[in-house]
Amino acid sequence: MTTIDVLERARTSFGTSSWGDAYRQFAAADAATPLELDDLEKLALAGYLCGLDEESTRAWTRAHHEALRRNHPERAARNAVQIGAGLLFRGEAAPAMGWFARGERVLEGSGDCAERGWVRTWNAFVRMWGGAIESAQDDFTESVADGQRFDDSDLVTLSRLGQGMCLLMQGEGPSGLALLDEVMVGVTTGEVSPMYAGITYCTVIAGCSEVFDLRRAREWTAALTRWCDAQPDLVPFRGNCLIHRCELMQLGGAWPDAMVAAQQACDLLAGTVAWDTLGSAYYQLGELQRLRGEFAAAEESYRKAKESGRPPEPGIALLRLAQGRHDVAAAVLRRSLAEIQEPPARSRILPAYVETMIASGDLGAARAGAEEIGQIAEAMGAPYLRAVAGSAAGAVLLAEGDARSALRRLRVAGSAWRELDAPYEAARVHVLIGLACAALNDPETSTSELAGACRVFEKLGAAPDRDRVDVLMGRGPHSHAAGGLSAREVEVLRLVASGGTNRAIARELGLSEKTIARHVHNVLTKLGVPSRAAATAYAYENGLI
Repeated sequence: MTTIDVLERARTSFGTSSWGDAYRQFAAADAATPLELDDLEKLALAGYLCGLDEESTRAWTRAHHEALRRNHPERAARNAVQIGAGLLFRGEAAPAMGWFARGERVLEGSGDCAERGWVRTWNAFVRMWGGAIESAQDDFTESVADGQRFDDSDLVTLSRLGQGMCLLMQGEGPSGLALLDEVMVGVTTGEVSPMYAGITYCTVIAGCSEVFDLRRAREWTAALTRWCDAQPDLVPFRGNCLIHRCELMQLGGAWPDAMVAAQQACDLLAGTVAWDTLGSAYYQLGELQRLRGEFAAAEESYRKAKESGRPPEPGIALLRLAQGRHDVAAAVLRRSLAEIQEPPARSRILPAYVETMIASGDLGAARAGAEEIGQIAEAMGAPYLRAVAGSAAGAVLLAEGDARSALRRLRVAGSAWRELDAPYEAARVHVLIGLACAALNDPETSTSELAGACRVFEKLGAAPDRDRVDVLMGRGPHSHAAGGLSAREVEVLRLVASGGTNRAIARELGLSEKTIARHVHNVLTKLGVPSRAAATAYAYENGLI
Protein backbone atom coordinates (compact mmCIF):
# COMPACT_ATOMS: atom_id res chain seq x y z
CA MET A 1 0.00 0.00 0.00
CA THR A 2 1.16 3.50 -0.78
CA THR A 3 1.28 6.20 1.85
CA ILE A 4 -1.79 7.75 0.21
CA ASP A 5 -3.66 4.44 0.54
CA VAL A 6 -2.67 4.15 4.19
CA LEU A 7 -3.85 7.69 4.85
CA GLU A 8 -7.17 7.04 3.16
CA ARG A 9 -7.69 3.94 5.29
CA ALA A 10 -6.72 5.91 8.40
CA ARG A 11 -9.22 8.66 7.60
CA THR A 12 -11.95 6.11 6.92
CA SER A 13 -11.29 4.35 10.22
CA PHE A 14 -11.28 7.69 12.01
CA GLY A 15 -14.64 8.56 10.48
CA THR A 16 -16.16 5.26 11.69
CA SER A 17 -14.78 5.65 15.25
CA SER A 18 -12.36 2.73 14.82
CA TRP A 19 -9.79 4.54 16.93
CA GLY A 20 -7.21 1.77 17.22
CA ASP A 21 -6.99 1.12 13.48
CA ALA A 22 -7.04 4.84 12.76
CA TYR A 23 -4.11 5.41 15.09
CA ARG A 24 -2.08 2.53 13.64
CA GLN A 25 -2.64 3.67 10.04
CA PHE A 26 -1.91 7.33 10.78
CA ALA A 27 1.22 6.32 12.70
CA ALA A 28 2.37 4.13 9.79
CA ALA A 29 1.85 6.96 7.33
CA ASP A 30 3.61 9.38 9.67
CA ALA A 31 6.62 7.07 9.88
CA ALA A 32 6.93 7.18 6.08
CA THR A 33 6.22 10.89 5.62
CA PRO A 34 5.46 13.41 8.40
CA LEU A 35 1.73 14.06 8.52
CA GLU A 36 0.11 17.33 7.56
CA LEU A 37 -1.56 19.28 10.35
CA ASP A 38 -5.11 17.95 9.82
CA ASP A 39 -3.98 14.33 9.92
CA LEU A 40 -1.56 14.98 12.78
CA GLU A 41 -4.46 16.24 14.87
CA LYS A 42 -6.47 13.14 13.97
CA LEU A 43 -3.51 10.96 15.00
CA ALA A 44 -3.42 12.71 18.38
CA LEU A 45 -7.15 12.34 19.00
CA ALA A 46 -7.23 8.68 17.90
CA GLY A 47 -4.31 7.94 20.20
CA TYR A 48 -6.04 9.65 23.10
CA LEU A 49 -9.29 7.77 22.56
CA CYS A 50 -7.62 4.36 22.47
CA GLY A 51 -5.61 5.08 25.62
CA LEU A 52 -2.19 5.91 24.16
CA ASP A 53 -1.78 9.01 26.31
CA GLU A 54 1.93 9.68 25.92
CA GLU A 55 1.77 9.12 22.16
CA SER A 56 -1.27 11.37 21.78
CA THR A 57 0.36 14.12 23.84
CA ARG A 58 3.44 14.00 21.63
CA ALA A 59 1.29 14.19 18.49
CA TRP A 60 -0.75 17.12 19.83
CA THR A 61 2.47 18.87 20.85
CA ARG A 62 3.76 18.50 17.29
CA ALA A 63 0.44 19.82 15.98
CA HIS A 64 0.66 22.76 18.37
CA HIS A 65 4.13 23.70 17.13
CA GLU A 66 3.19 23.15 13.49
CA ALA A 67 0.21 25.49 13.90
CA LEU A 68 2.52 28.12 15.41
CA ARG A 69 4.96 27.65 12.53
CA ARG A 70 2.10 28.27 10.11
CA ASN A 71 1.07 31.36 12.09
CA HIS A 72 -2.27 29.87 13.17
CA PRO A 73 -2.39 30.91 16.86
CA GLU A 74 -6.04 29.92 17.30
CA ARG A 75 -5.35 26.39 16.12
CA ALA A 76 -2.21 26.20 18.25
CA ALA A 77 -4.23 27.32 21.25
CA ARG A 78 -6.90 24.69 20.59
CA ASN A 79 -4.24 21.97 20.50
CA ALA A 80 -2.78 23.27 23.76
CA VAL A 81 -6.22 23.16 25.36
CA GLN A 82 -6.80 19.57 24.23
CA ILE A 83 -3.48 18.49 25.71
CA GLY A 84 -4.39 20.24 28.96
CA ALA A 85 -7.89 18.74 29.02
CA GLY A 86 -6.51 15.22 28.62
CA LEU A 87 -3.99 15.77 31.40
CA LEU A 88 -6.60 17.29 33.72
CA PHE A 89 -9.07 14.48 33.11
CA ARG A 90 -6.53 11.90 34.27
CA GLY A 91 -5.55 13.89 37.36
CA GLU A 92 -2.39 15.75 36.25
CA ALA A 93 -3.50 19.26 37.18
CA ALA A 94 -0.14 21.09 37.22
CA PRO A 95 0.96 20.25 33.65
CA ALA A 96 -2.61 20.81 32.50
CA MET A 97 -2.57 24.34 33.89
CA GLY A 98 0.74 24.91 32.10
CA TRP A 99 -0.84 24.02 28.76
CA PHE A 100 -3.87 26.21 29.43
CA ALA A 101 -1.50 29.08 30.17
CA ARG A 102 0.37 28.31 26.94
CA GLY A 103 -2.90 28.42 25.01
CA GLU A 104 -3.75 31.80 26.53
CA ARG A 105 -0.30 33.19 25.73
CA VAL A 106 -0.29 32.19 22.05
CA LEU A 107 -3.60 34.05 21.64
CA GLU A 108 -2.01 37.36 22.64
CA GLY A 109 -2.55 39.75 19.75
CA SER A 110 -5.31 37.61 18.25
CA GLY A 111 -8.84 38.86 17.91
CA ASP A 112 -11.99 37.51 19.51
CA CYS A 113 -12.25 33.74 18.94
CA ALA A 114 -13.75 30.55 20.34
CA GLU A 115 -10.35 29.45 21.64
CA ARG A 116 -10.41 32.24 24.23
CA GLY A 117 -13.64 30.70 25.47
CA TRP A 118 -11.96 27.28 25.66
CA VAL A 119 -9.12 28.56 27.79
CA ARG A 120 -11.61 30.39 30.01
CA THR A 121 -13.81 27.30 30.37
CA TRP A 122 -11.05 24.93 31.43
CA ASN A 123 -9.64 27.45 33.90
CA ALA A 124 -13.17 27.80 35.25
CA PHE A 125 -13.39 24.03 35.78
CA VAL A 126 -10.17 24.15 37.78
CA ARG A 127 -11.52 26.99 39.93
CA MET A 128 -14.89 25.24 40.35
CA TRP A 129 -13.23 22.05 41.61
CA GLY A 130 -11.12 24.25 43.88
CA GLY A 131 -14.21 25.80 45.48
CA ALA A 132 -14.39 29.18 43.68
CA ILE A 133 -17.83 28.35 42.33
CA GLU A 134 -19.32 31.81 41.75
CA SER A 135 -16.42 33.16 39.69
CA ALA A 136 -16.31 29.93 37.70
CA GLN A 137 -20.03 30.21 37.01
CA ASP A 138 -19.59 33.69 35.55
CA ASP A 139 -16.87 32.44 33.21
CA PHE A 140 -18.95 29.46 32.10
CA THR A 141 -21.79 31.83 31.21
CA GLU A 142 -19.45 33.99 29.14
CA SER A 143 -18.04 30.92 27.37
CA VAL A 144 -21.52 29.68 26.46
CA ALA A 145 -22.03 32.99 24.64
CA ASP A 146 -18.64 32.53 22.90
CA GLY A 147 -19.59 29.04 21.78
CA GLN A 148 -22.91 30.22 20.38
CA ARG A 149 -21.32 33.18 18.62
CA PHE A 150 -18.67 31.02 16.93
CA ASP A 151 -20.97 28.02 16.37
CA ASP A 152 -18.77 25.75 18.52
CA SER A 153 -21.10 23.07 19.92
CA ASP A 154 -18.31 21.46 21.93
CA LEU A 155 -17.62 24.73 23.73
CA VAL A 156 -21.32 25.33 24.39
CA THR A 157 -21.67 21.80 25.79
CA LEU A 158 -18.66 21.94 28.09
CA SER A 159 -19.55 25.42 29.35
CA ARG A 160 -23.15 24.43 30.09
CA LEU A 161 -21.81 21.33 31.79
CA GLY A 162 -19.82 23.63 34.04
CA GLN A 163 -22.89 25.76 34.73
CA GLY A 164 -24.89 22.69 35.74
CA MET A 165 -22.15 21.38 38.02
CA CYS A 166 -21.86 24.78 39.69
CA LEU A 167 -25.57 24.71 40.45
CA LEU A 168 -25.27 21.24 41.98
CA MET A 169 -22.34 22.34 44.12
CA GLN A 170 -24.35 25.35 45.31
CA GLY A 171 -27.20 23.12 46.44
CA GLU A 172 -29.45 23.98 43.48
CA GLY A 173 -30.11 20.34 42.67
CA PRO A 174 -33.25 20.53 40.50
CA SER A 175 -31.93 23.43 38.40
CA GLY A 176 -28.52 21.83 38.02
CA LEU A 177 -29.91 18.44 37.01
CA ALA A 178 -32.29 20.02 34.49
CA LEU A 179 -29.35 21.81 32.84
CA LEU A 180 -27.29 18.62 32.80
CA ASP A 181 -30.19 16.79 31.14
CA GLU A 182 -30.24 19.48 28.45
CA VAL A 183 -26.49 19.10 27.96
CA MET A 184 -26.87 15.34 27.53
CA VAL A 185 -29.43 15.80 24.75
CA GLY A 186 -26.67 17.24 22.56
CA VAL A 187 -24.29 14.45 23.52
CA THR A 188 -26.71 11.59 22.81
CA THR A 189 -27.72 13.05 19.43
CA GLY A 190 -24.11 13.18 18.22
CA GLU A 191 -23.69 16.96 18.31
CA VAL A 192 -20.51 16.72 20.43
CA SER A 193 -17.11 15.33 19.42
CA PRO A 194 -15.99 12.04 21.06
CA MET A 195 -13.42 13.47 23.45
CA TYR A 196 -15.81 16.01 24.95
CA ALA A 197 -18.79 13.65 24.77
CA GLY A 198 -16.93 11.20 27.01
CA ILE A 199 -15.90 13.91 29.46
CA THR A 200 -19.49 15.12 29.60
CA TYR A 201 -20.90 11.63 30.18
CA CYS A 202 -18.56 10.96 33.08
CA THR A 203 -19.01 14.37 34.68
CA VAL A 204 -22.81 14.22 34.49
CA ILE A 205 -22.91 10.74 36.02
CA ALA A 206 -20.54 11.85 38.77
CA GLY A 207 -22.81 14.85 39.41
CA CYS A 208 -25.90 12.62 39.66
CA SER A 209 -24.06 10.37 42.09
CA GLU A 210 -22.99 13.34 44.20
CA VAL A 211 -26.61 14.33 44.76
CA PHE A 212 -27.71 10.68 45.06
CA ASP A 213 -30.02 10.79 42.04
CA LEU A 214 -29.92 7.06 41.32
CA ARG A 215 -32.51 7.16 38.56
CA ARG A 216 -30.50 9.58 36.45
CA ALA A 217 -27.22 7.89 37.33
CA ARG A 218 -28.59 4.55 36.14
CA GLU A 219 -30.01 6.00 32.93
CA TRP A 220 -26.90 7.94 31.95
CA THR A 221 -24.61 5.07 32.93
CA ALA A 222 -26.58 2.79 30.61
CA ALA A 223 -26.24 5.39 27.85
CA LEU A 224 -22.49 5.72 28.50
CA THR A 225 -22.15 1.93 28.36
CA ARG A 226 -23.86 1.81 24.97
CA TRP A 227 -21.69 4.67 23.72
CA CYS A 228 -18.50 2.92 24.87
CA ASP A 229 -19.59 -0.46 23.53
CA ALA A 230 -20.13 1.10 20.08
CA GLN A 231 -16.43 2.09 20.10
CA PRO A 232 -14.54 -1.07 21.17
CA ASP A 233 -11.12 0.61 21.14
CA LEU A 234 -12.24 3.39 23.47
CA VAL A 235 -10.23 3.52 26.73
CA PRO A 236 -10.31 6.88 28.63
CA PHE A 237 -14.00 6.68 29.46
CA ARG A 238 -14.41 2.90 29.58
CA GLY A 239 -12.73 2.66 33.00
CA ASN A 240 -14.97 5.38 34.42
CA CYS A 241 -17.95 3.67 32.81
CA LEU A 242 -17.08 0.40 34.52
CA ILE A 243 -16.73 2.08 37.92
CA HIS A 244 -20.18 3.64 37.69
CA ARG A 245 -21.65 0.39 36.40
CA CYS A 246 -20.00 -1.46 39.27
CA GLU A 247 -21.52 0.87 41.88
CA LEU A 248 -24.98 0.52 40.42
CA MET A 249 -24.72 -3.23 39.88
CA GLN A 250 -23.61 -3.65 43.49
CA LEU A 251 -26.62 -1.67 44.70
CA GLY A 252 -28.91 -3.63 42.37
CA GLY A 253 -27.63 -7.00 43.61
CA ALA A 254 -25.68 -8.12 40.52
CA TRP A 255 -22.54 -8.77 42.53
CA PRO A 256 -20.76 -11.25 40.22
CA ASP A 257 -21.11 -8.80 37.32
CA ALA A 258 -20.02 -5.95 39.59
CA MET A 259 -16.88 -7.89 40.55
CA VAL A 260 -16.02 -8.36 36.88
CA ALA A 261 -16.61 -4.67 36.16
CA ALA A 262 -14.50 -3.56 39.14
CA GLN A 263 -11.58 -5.79 38.16
CA GLN A 264 -11.78 -4.65 34.54
CA ALA A 265 -11.76 -1.01 35.67
CA CYS A 266 -8.66 -1.65 37.79
CA ASP A 267 -6.90 -3.36 34.89
CA LEU A 268 -7.82 -0.62 32.39
CA LEU A 269 -6.82 2.27 34.63
CA ALA A 270 -3.67 0.76 36.16
CA GLY A 271 -1.47 1.35 33.12
CA THR A 272 1.67 3.42 32.78
CA VAL A 273 -0.44 6.59 33.08
CA ALA A 274 -1.93 7.23 36.52
CA TRP A 275 -5.64 7.95 36.14
CA ASP A 276 -7.34 9.82 38.97
CA THR A 277 -10.18 7.28 38.93
CA LEU A 278 -7.92 4.28 39.64
CA GLY A 279 -8.38 4.70 43.39
CA SER A 280 -12.14 4.58 42.99
CA ALA A 281 -11.83 1.35 41.01
CA TYR A 282 -9.78 -0.28 43.76
CA TYR A 283 -12.17 1.01 46.42
CA GLN A 284 -15.18 -0.47 44.61
CA LEU A 285 -13.40 -3.80 44.32
CA GLY A 286 -12.62 -3.68 48.05
CA GLU A 287 -16.25 -2.99 48.90
CA LEU A 288 -17.43 -6.06 47.03
CA GLN A 289 -14.71 -8.22 48.53
CA ARG A 290 -15.63 -7.05 52.05
CA LEU A 291 -19.32 -7.75 51.53
CA ARG A 292 -18.48 -11.25 50.26
CA GLY A 293 -16.29 -11.97 53.29
CA GLU A 294 -13.00 -11.89 51.35
CA PHE A 295 -11.36 -9.78 54.04
CA ALA A 296 -7.69 -10.23 53.10
CA ALA A 297 -8.40 -9.29 49.48
CA ALA A 298 -10.50 -6.32 50.62
CA GLU A 299 -7.65 -5.11 52.83
CA GLU A 300 -5.30 -5.15 49.84
CA SER A 301 -7.80 -3.33 47.60
CA TYR A 302 -8.38 -0.60 50.18
CA ARG A 303 -4.60 -0.20 50.50
CA LYS A 304 -4.28 0.24 46.73
CA ALA A 305 -7.19 2.69 46.72
CA LYS A 306 -5.42 4.83 49.32
CA GLU A 307 -2.13 4.68 47.42
CA SER A 308 -4.00 5.80 44.29
CA GLY A 309 -5.50 8.83 46.02
CA ARG A 310 -8.93 7.55 47.12
CA PRO A 311 -9.52 7.61 50.90
CA PRO A 312 -10.50 4.09 52.01
CA GLU A 313 -13.27 5.29 54.33
CA PRO A 314 -15.85 4.15 55.23
CA GLY A 315 -15.01 0.74 53.74
CA ILE A 316 -11.87 0.13 55.78
CA ALA A 317 -13.73 0.99 58.99
CA LEU A 318 -16.53 -1.44 58.14
CA LEU A 319 -13.88 -4.08 57.47
CA ARG A 320 -12.43 -3.50 60.94
CA LEU A 321 -15.95 -3.69 62.39
CA ALA A 322 -16.51 -7.04 60.67
CA GLN A 323 -13.22 -8.23 62.14
CA GLY A 324 -14.46 -7.34 65.63
CA ARG A 325 -12.09 -4.36 66.02
CA HIS A 326 -14.78 -1.92 67.11
CA ASP A 327 -12.40 0.57 68.71
CA VAL A 328 -10.32 0.86 65.53
CA ALA A 329 -13.40 1.30 63.35
CA ALA A 330 -14.80 3.97 65.67
CA ALA A 331 -11.52 5.91 65.72
CA VAL A 332 -11.26 5.87 61.92
CA LEU A 333 -14.81 7.14 61.43
CA ARG A 334 -14.58 9.83 64.13
CA ARG A 335 -11.42 11.16 62.51
CA SER A 336 -12.96 11.01 59.04
CA LEU A 337 -16.08 12.92 60.09
CA ALA A 338 -13.97 15.53 61.87
CA GLU A 339 -12.19 16.24 58.57
CA ILE A 340 -15.29 16.39 56.35
CA GLN A 341 -17.63 19.38 56.37
CA GLU A 342 -19.74 19.05 53.20
CA PRO A 343 -23.12 17.37 53.91
CA PRO A 344 -23.09 15.07 50.84
CA ALA A 345 -19.62 13.78 51.74
CA ARG A 346 -20.60 13.35 55.40
CA SER A 347 -23.67 11.38 54.37
CA ARG A 348 -21.37 8.75 52.82
CA ILE A 349 -19.56 8.23 56.14
CA LEU A 350 -22.42 8.61 58.62
CA PRO A 351 -24.23 5.27 57.98
CA ALA A 352 -21.06 3.35 58.84
CA TYR A 353 -20.54 5.65 61.83
CA VAL A 354 -24.03 4.89 63.18
CA GLU A 355 -23.54 1.14 62.72
CA THR A 356 -20.16 1.27 64.46
CA MET A 357 -21.39 3.39 67.36
CA ILE A 358 -24.26 0.96 67.95
CA ALA A 359 -21.84 -1.98 67.92
CA SER A 360 -19.57 -0.08 70.34
CA GLY A 361 -22.46 0.72 72.71
CA ASP A 362 -22.26 4.50 72.23
CA LEU A 363 -25.94 5.07 71.52
CA GLY A 364 -25.76 8.82 72.05
CA ALA A 365 -23.28 9.16 69.21
CA ALA A 366 -25.30 6.73 67.09
CA ARG A 367 -28.47 8.77 67.58
CA ALA A 368 -26.67 12.03 66.72
CA GLY A 369 -25.34 10.44 63.55
CA ALA A 370 -28.74 9.11 62.52
CA GLU A 371 -30.35 12.49 63.11
CA GLU A 372 -27.71 14.19 60.96
CA ILE A 373 -28.35 11.74 58.12
CA GLY A 374 -32.07 12.54 58.38
CA GLN A 375 -31.39 16.27 58.18
CA ILE A 376 -29.18 15.87 55.11
CA ALA A 377 -31.75 13.62 53.45
CA GLU A 378 -34.49 16.19 53.94
CA ALA A 379 -32.30 19.03 52.68
CA MET A 380 -31.26 17.14 49.54
CA GLY A 381 -34.63 15.46 48.92
CA ALA A 382 -32.96 12.28 47.62
CA PRO A 383 -34.96 9.02 47.96
CA TYR A 384 -31.70 7.09 48.43
CA LEU A 385 -30.70 9.22 51.41
CA ARG A 386 -34.18 8.97 52.88
CA ALA A 387 -33.86 5.18 52.78
CA VAL A 388 -30.43 5.41 54.44
CA ALA A 389 -31.81 7.73 57.11
CA GLY A 390 -34.76 5.43 57.82
CA SER A 391 -32.48 2.42 58.22
CA ALA A 392 -30.18 4.30 60.58
CA ALA A 393 -33.03 5.70 62.69
CA GLY A 394 -34.65 2.28 62.98
CA ALA A 395 -31.38 0.64 64.02
CA VAL A 396 -30.82 3.24 66.74
CA LEU A 397 -34.36 2.90 68.10
CA LEU A 398 -33.97 -0.88 68.22
CA ALA A 399 -30.64 -0.59 70.05
CA GLU A 400 -32.27 1.80 72.54
CA GLY A 401 -34.92 -0.83 73.31
CA ASP A 402 -37.83 0.88 71.57
CA ALA A 403 -38.68 -2.00 69.26
CA ARG A 404 -42.19 -0.76 68.45
CA SER A 405 -40.99 2.63 67.17
CA ALA A 406 -38.08 0.95 65.43
CA LEU A 407 -40.44 -1.38 63.59
CA ARG A 408 -42.43 1.51 62.13
CA ARG A 409 -39.32 3.25 60.83
CA LEU A 410 -37.83 0.03 59.49
CA ARG A 411 -40.96 -0.93 57.56
CA VAL A 412 -40.82 2.40 55.71
CA ALA A 413 -37.08 2.03 55.07
CA GLY A 414 -37.56 -1.50 53.71
CA SER A 415 -40.16 -0.28 51.24
CA ALA A 416 -37.85 2.54 50.16
CA TRP A 417 -34.99 0.13 49.47
CA ARG A 418 -37.26 -2.13 47.44
CA GLU A 419 -38.39 0.82 45.35
CA LEU A 420 -34.73 1.61 44.70
CA ASP A 421 -34.13 -2.02 43.68
CA ALA A 422 -31.48 -2.47 46.38
CA PRO A 423 -31.84 -6.06 47.66
CA TYR A 424 -28.84 -6.12 50.00
CA GLU A 425 -29.87 -2.97 51.84
CA ALA A 426 -33.47 -4.19 51.99
CA ALA A 427 -32.32 -7.52 53.46
CA ARG A 428 -30.29 -5.76 56.15
CA VAL A 429 -33.41 -3.85 57.14
CA HIS A 430 -35.38 -7.10 57.29
CA VAL A 431 -32.82 -8.49 59.75
CA LEU A 432 -33.53 -5.53 62.03
CA ILE A 433 -37.26 -6.03 61.54
CA GLY A 434 -36.82 -9.64 62.59
CA LEU A 435 -34.98 -8.61 65.75
CA ALA A 436 -37.64 -6.00 66.53
CA CYS A 437 -40.39 -8.62 66.16
CA ALA A 438 -38.47 -10.96 68.47
CA ALA A 439 -38.25 -8.19 71.07
CA LEU A 440 -42.04 -7.73 70.72
CA ASN A 441 -42.61 -11.45 71.41
CA ASP A 442 -43.58 -12.27 67.81
CA PRO A 443 -41.31 -15.24 66.99
CA GLU A 444 -43.33 -16.26 63.95
CA THR A 445 -42.77 -12.98 62.10
CA SER A 446 -39.24 -12.72 63.40
CA THR A 447 -38.29 -16.10 61.93
CA SER A 448 -39.95 -15.27 58.62
CA GLU A 449 -38.11 -11.94 58.31
CA LEU A 450 -34.74 -13.46 59.21
CA ALA A 451 -35.20 -16.41 56.86
CA GLY A 452 -36.12 -14.13 53.98
CA ALA A 453 -33.07 -11.95 54.60
CA CYS A 454 -30.85 -15.03 54.80
CA ARG A 455 -32.04 -16.22 51.39
CA VAL A 456 -31.16 -12.85 49.87
CA PHE A 457 -27.70 -12.88 51.46
CA GLU A 458 -27.12 -16.43 50.20
CA LYS A 459 -28.13 -15.45 46.66
CA LEU A 460 -25.91 -12.36 46.69
CA GLY A 461 -22.91 -14.13 48.16
CA ALA A 462 -22.93 -11.93 51.29
CA ALA A 463 -21.31 -14.60 53.47
CA PRO A 464 -20.75 -12.53 56.66
CA ASP A 465 -24.38 -11.36 56.73
CA ARG A 466 -25.66 -14.85 55.97
CA ASP A 467 -23.56 -16.34 58.79
CA ARG A 468 -24.78 -13.71 61.23
CA VAL A 469 -28.41 -14.46 60.45
CA ASP A 470 -27.71 -18.19 60.77
CA VAL A 471 -26.44 -17.53 64.28
CA LEU A 472 -29.48 -15.42 65.11
CA MET A 473 -31.71 -18.27 63.93
CA GLY A 474 -29.73 -20.90 65.84
CA ARG A 475 -28.38 -22.52 62.68
CA GLY A 476 -24.74 -21.44 62.55
CA PRO A 477 -21.78 -23.43 63.86
CA HIS A 478 -21.44 -21.11 66.86
CA SER A 479 -25.11 -20.37 67.36
CA HIS A 480 -25.61 -22.66 70.36
CA ALA A 481 -22.57 -21.40 72.22
CA ALA A 482 -23.01 -17.71 71.47
CA GLY A 483 -26.80 -17.53 71.34
CA GLY A 484 -26.62 -14.92 68.60
CA LEU A 485 -24.85 -12.46 70.92
CA SER A 486 -22.47 -9.83 69.66
CA ALA A 487 -18.89 -9.79 70.94
CA ARG A 488 -19.76 -6.94 73.32
CA GLU A 489 -22.82 -8.78 74.61
CA VAL A 490 -20.77 -11.92 75.29
CA GLU A 491 -18.34 -9.71 77.23
CA VAL A 492 -21.18 -8.26 79.28
CA LEU A 493 -22.63 -11.73 79.89
CA ARG A 494 -19.33 -12.96 81.29
CA LEU A 495 -19.17 -10.03 83.69
CA VAL A 496 -22.80 -10.61 84.71
CA ALA A 497 -21.98 -14.26 85.36
CA SER A 498 -19.06 -13.21 87.54
CA GLY A 499 -21.50 -11.32 89.77
CA GLY A 500 -20.95 -7.81 88.46
CA THR A 501 -23.63 -5.15 88.85
CA ASN A 502 -24.49 -2.80 86.01
CA ARG A 503 -22.48 -0.05 87.72
CA ALA A 504 -19.45 -2.29 88.15
CA ILE A 505 -19.64 -3.57 84.57
CA ALA A 506 -19.97 0.00 83.27
CA ARG A 507 -16.87 1.00 85.20
CA GLU A 508 -15.00 -2.07 83.94
CA LEU A 509 -15.84 -1.41 80.27
CA GLY A 510 -15.80 2.38 80.35
CA LEU A 511 -19.45 2.64 79.33
CA SER A 512 -22.53 4.22 80.89
CA GLU A 513 -24.88 2.30 83.15
CA LYS A 514 -27.68 2.94 80.66
CA THR A 515 -25.66 1.29 77.91
CA ILE A 516 -24.91 -1.72 80.11
CA ALA A 517 -28.60 -2.00 81.01
CA ARG A 518 -29.42 -2.13 77.31
CA HIS A 519 -26.80 -4.81 76.72
CA VAL A 520 -28.15 -6.90 79.58
CA HIS A 521 -31.68 -6.54 78.20
CA ASN A 522 -30.50 -7.66 74.76
CA VAL A 523 -28.67 -10.65 76.26
CA LEU A 524 -31.76 -11.83 78.13
CA THR A 525 -33.94 -11.31 75.03
CA LYS A 526 -31.61 -13.16 72.66
CA LEU A 527 -31.03 -16.05 75.05
CA GLY A 528 -34.71 -16.26 75.86
CA VAL A 529 -34.03 -16.35 79.61
CA PRO A 530 -35.95 -14.45 82.31
CA SER A 531 -33.18 -13.33 84.66
CA ARG A 532 -29.50 -12.63 85.22
CA ALA A 533 -29.25 -15.88 87.13
CA ALA A 534 -30.63 -17.84 84.19
CA ALA A 535 -28.23 -16.04 81.84
CA THR A 536 -25.35 -16.99 84.15
CA ALA A 537 -26.42 -20.61 84.05
CA TYR A 538 -26.60 -20.48 80.25
CA ALA A 539 -23.10 -19.06 80.08
CA TYR A 540 -21.68 -21.85 82.25
CA GLU A 541 -23.60 -24.56 80.42
CA ASN A 542 -22.37 -23.39 77.00
CA GLY A 543 -18.74 -22.79 77.85
CA LEU A 544 -18.80 -19.00 77.57
CA ILE A 545 -17.00 -18.71 80.91
